[in-house]
Amino acid sequence: MDLLSVKQRFGIIGNSPLLNRALEIAVRVASTDLSVLVTGESGVGKEFFPQVIHAYSPRKHSKYIVVNCGAIPEGTIDSELFGHEKNSFTGAAEARKGYFEEADGGTIFLDEVGELPQSTQVRLLRVLQTGEFLRVGSSITKKVNVRVVAATNANMQNAIDAGRFREDLFYRLNTVPISIPSLRERKEDIHLIFRKFATDIATQYRMPAISLEDGARALLENYQWPGNIRQLKSVVGQISAIEENRVVDSNIMRKYLPNSPSRVPMVMNDGGSKDLSDERDLLYKVLFDIKSDINKLKMMVGELMPDSKFESKFESKFDAYKSDVTALLPSAFHPTHEDRALPMKSEPMFVDSEEVIYDSEPPVEMTKEQAQREVIVKALKRNNGKRKEAAKELFISERTLYRKIKDLNINEF
Repeated sequence: MDLLSVKQRFGIIGNSPLLNRALEIAVRVASTDLSVLVTGESGVGKEFFPQVIHAYSPRKHSKYIVVNCGAIPEGTIDSELFGHEKNSFTGAAEARKGYFEEADGGTIFLDEVGELPQSTQVRLLRVLQTGEFLRVGSSITKKVNVRVVAATNANMQNAIDAGRFREDLFYRLNTVPISIPSLRERKEDIHLIFRKFATDIATQYRMPAISLEDGARALLENYQWPGNIRQLKSVVGQISAIEENRVVDSNIMRKYLPNSPSRVPMVMNDGGSKDLSDERDLLYKVLFDIKSDINKLKMMVGELMPDSKFESKFESKFDAYKSDVTALLPSAFHPTHEDRALPMKSEPMFVDSEEVIYDSEPPVEMTKEQAQREVIVKALKRNNGKRKEAAKELFISERTLYRKIKDLNINEF
């Protein structure tokens, strides 16, 4: 099968031999029912490969269900995967199917499979061996026909040696291994991926796309990228939001590629700097939304009052907002500024053809948590409560969004 058509269908960018090899394995194994284990560092794009396997398999017209094993509490994961009977535990008001029953005849993708508790590993092993399982609270054996694809960024051998993961389950899952290369192993693809992200952001927020000078490109290709593609996407978002110059040179790029991991201000892998990166990514989303709103206001004002002084007024207003948002970034990113609240100033909010109407509310202080909550709620509303789509819009993982919803006590959805 032509790999180019596969890449185009799933939006996979790059021509690295290691990437091509991983795709070839995925396509070839798709026609079988063998279990597949996708491994690779956090942020390399492991989630695309189970989609490829399902799409080119005989099960492509059946269900494809994604389960993030690391995002489900240990006390409920057995019920989520295998279902439960009525009154089997407190709160079980009725019987319900689990993900395996829902995926019968199709494919189930177990992301972060290394996070499964030991008791669930035993149940999963039985399903892989016999296709049989028990609902929680039931003694009746059920049988399913499900293709299992799993993924992990953990070192499974270390987990086995430490007793956290069953060796027999690992071999069942790892019938066909697919290793996804890190971004630093795909240097020839970095510029292509950067350009794709820059174009996507420019289109989404109606702004000129950033481009790279040769020196900046060299820095990109020689950076280690501990957060891989997710980190690169964050860097593109930061530069697009903050820098006025749309041609990025090496001096600008150095500000976003620190040498010391302790100062990394962009998305790291799941094991490091998680809180800083989460806050920063959401704050950049605030900045993008502000700029988008201001651009819309400029267009409205231009139609009603074609006066150049209004354009400069809005530009200065955006600069002020940008300064406020930038000041919210962690001190590791802007060591000369302390984190402070985002001031919502009592300045013109709407423009009428006859007069400027001011917001009558007094100035208020919005904390970082309040700003994040507002952005998340808006994203969820725009996506009709679909968390997966909202997470994509916010440039964060679905797991991070679930955690933020819980931490910020968002109950509207």
